[in-house]
Amino acid sequence: MRKIIIVAVFFIALFQSANMVAQDLLKSTDLSTLKVDYLSDSEIAKIKTQLQTNNVTIEQAEPMALGKGMPASEFAKLKERLAMPETKSDIVKKDITQDDEDNDSEIGKKSARKQEKIVNTKVKDSINALVFGSELFDNPTLNFEPNLKLATPVNYILGPGDVLQVSVYGVQEFSASIPVSVEGKVTIQYVGQIPVSGMSIEAATQKIRNAFAKVYSTINSGQSQVSVSLSRIRTIKVTLIGSKQPGNYSISSLATVYNALFLGGGPGKNGSYRNIELLRDNKVYRTIDIYHFLVNGDQSDNVGLKDNDVIRIPAYNQRVTVEGQVKRPGIFEMKRGETFTDLLSFASGFNEFAYTASVNVLQKTNKEFKVRDIKATEFNSYTPLSGDVFTVTKILNRFENRIKIDGAVFRPDTYSFYEGMRFSDLIAKADGLKEDAYSKRARIIRLKSDLTKEIVNVNLEKALEGDLEADIALKKEDIVTVYSILDFVEEYKITIDGEIKKPGVYDYQEGLTLNDFLVQAGGLTGSASKRVEIARMIMSEQIDDANPNKAELFNIEISPDNNEQSKNFELRPFDVVNIRKMAVYEKPEMVTVRGAVNYAGKYVLANKKDRVFDLIGRAGGLTSVANMDGVKIKRPIQAKQIEDIENVNLNLGKKDSIQNKLEKKLKEDLKYATIPVDWKAIIKNPKSSTNVTLFPGDEIEVSAFNEGVKVTGNVLLTSEIPYNRGKGFGYYVNAVGGVDNKGWKKKAYIIYPNGQAAVTRSFLVFRSYPKVTPGSQIIVPEKPEVKKMSTGEFVSIAGVLASLAGVIIAILR
Repeated sequence: MRKIIIVAVFFIALFQSANMVAQDLLKSTDLSTLKVDYLSDSEIAKIKTQLQTNNVTIEQAEPMALGKGMPASEFAKLKERLAMPETKSDIVKKDITQDDEDNDSEIGKKSARKQEKIVNTKVKDSINALVFGSELFDNPTLNFEPNLKLATPVNYILGPGDVLQVSVYGVQEFSASIPVSVEGKVTIQYVGQIPVSGMSIEAATQKIRNAFAKVYSTINSGQSQVSVSLSRIRTIKVTLIGSKQPGNYSISSLATVYNALFLGGGPGKNGSYRNIELLRDNKVYRTIDIYHFLVNGDQSDNVGLKDNDVIRIPAYNQRVTVEGQVKRPGIFEMKRGETFTDLLSFASGFNEFAYTASVNVLQKTNKEFKVRDIKATEFNSYTPLSGDVFTVTKILNRFENRIKIDGAVFRPDTYSFYEGMRFSDLIAKADGLKEDAYSKRARIIRLKSDLTKEIVNVNLEKALEGDLEADIALKKEDIVTVYSILDFVEEYKITIDGEIKKPGVYDYQEGLTLNDFLVQAGGLTGSASKRVEIARMIMSEQIDDANPNKAELFNIEISPDNNEQSKNFELRPFDVVNIRKMAVYEKPEMVTVRGAVNYAGKYVLANKKDRVFDLIGRAGGLTSVANMDGVKIKRPIQAKQIEDIENVNLNLGKKDSIQNKLEKKLKEDLKYATIPVDWKAIIKNPKSSTNVTLFPGDEIEVSAFNEGVKVTGNVLLTSEIPYNRGKGFGYYVNAVGGVDNKGWKKKAYIIYPNGQAAVTRSFLVFRSYPKVTPGSQIIVPEKPEVKKMSTGEFVSIAGVLASLAGVIIAILR
């Protein structure tokens, strides 16, 4: 019993191993128990598919398989079986098996019909792009493929390669996918072989039903039913001659002529679109005209194909070209007996700008070209010749009955002209004159026979009263203008400025008073005084040399509270009104005190001459940690200061950037100007010059006492060194390692806590460094770059000097 169990386990493991290998040869971990003889053909096919999917050849897989324990003899067998070609029955079985797997993987597609995928790369036809119909075969989204989801056509003729889905349902059940063999028979279990090739699906269904009835007794009684449908469609071979891509094509047995033509790229360079021949059994079965489909959507020529059909595309007989104002210009193929009307329908007719009275055609004779005009009455009778080029021109850009009126009428517009039309008739068409119409004169701009223009004047008042001499007759293309009296009125303006909410220039209306104007301009501001000055232009027919005044001035007193004046002053055109500001009207302005003071914050300038000492006193004085040498004022740079620098011309040239850099530094980098304050001097004498008067926006900074000295710039180590009384400038620079190779020690400077700066001074070989105090900052700048003289420049200068020396010697002789 134990031996039987061991043998059973062995075979199960072997079977599982074989399945595992069949599922994924590359991912298996142990192939030592694999027996290739036990693998079915379908499992061998799966291994081959798996290798192809991973782009691995059998030679590349050999070291991997041997490394996983597969014997070399077994791998040799596997390699031999993989190299064996598949038989047609194997392919059918594999396709049926694959179909079954696909059907099992997606519910609802169990009866889906299958067909081999036909792929054809479309080549854009650039040579025949203008030939009507060529675009039909260049579009990859249009392929005329048969719809496999439709019911099986009852007239479908079966043949080898088709696969039938045969089902018996009811009391007795049977289901199988059965291929039609190369002999044209289907083999059904328990029923036998049934020849179906050449039969329609309807006839084959009846024949298979009769065969089943001999085996299943319930079929004749109606208790069971037989269903036959196509589960896979065979592939047929057709030949294309004269197409862009001629050759033999494998296509679906449901395919039609248009499907085959699409695969072949359509007719070739000189191929006909209207005389395509479908040859079957060496005879012309049908002549196809693609224009029936292109023009009318008629697919009657799109017949089904059979195995070994030949589609022959002969050369065209005649082509003509249509250019210009048609909806679909291009090159068209014509048949014998077709007229220009037929050609026009191929081009979808004239467009909206076409001149349709006649069409110009360029014809080719045996020797030269000739031109002919085809009248509209000849469209139905003229037969185009091969090579004709038809040109449809545009209508003229002119009007046969246009007349226009504009100006002071209710409906200025373009109207239709008729013979005998008079001036008053056009006025009536425009719904009459507006109230502002100037009745003494109107103007007509008229086109003369030589296309030059002339002006005709009309007495509008008399013309409308019925005076026939004034009510002149109009002509087409006349442009009538009725003037408005408002066109002759000057546009008056009036200006207001000063303490008003909306200063500016306003339109003047008659009767405008100062009261009205103040309200119109938004009213007075809070700083407005009671004084208003009005300047009025002086008008006179004569020059008065005794009067030097350029304007007449009026001084008015108003009440700012209600925007009214004691006397309602009437304004005139071009008056200039100025609202004066109060003598004393200043809003409180503030400065900021921050740092080591008792009450830091913002303070209002209570006095016009408030100074540093006053504000620090109001802030409670300095604290115990304040640095008396660290008081400074930061004053914002005003826009006017930048403007003054911009207005100064340093005569440095347009390309020099010194002034530009200075302006940029003031605008972007330096937002404040620093004013040093000597607090000790102020305490001794409050009237000291360092006790400066403060401006709005100033910031007083009092720094806390700091015993360190900061050293920065081009030194080896930027650091802060504790202050050491009695030590000089060099001590602190050496304490950070000295200057680096770019440092410029003789130009080093120091910034003190109050913002004051001191520089190093030199006299001969002696150098005097500034004094160092607690909280100060030493800065070592960078040396400027000096361009060294090149050898060529040195030689040039030496040559010039030598020449100069020679001239001097010659003079001295």
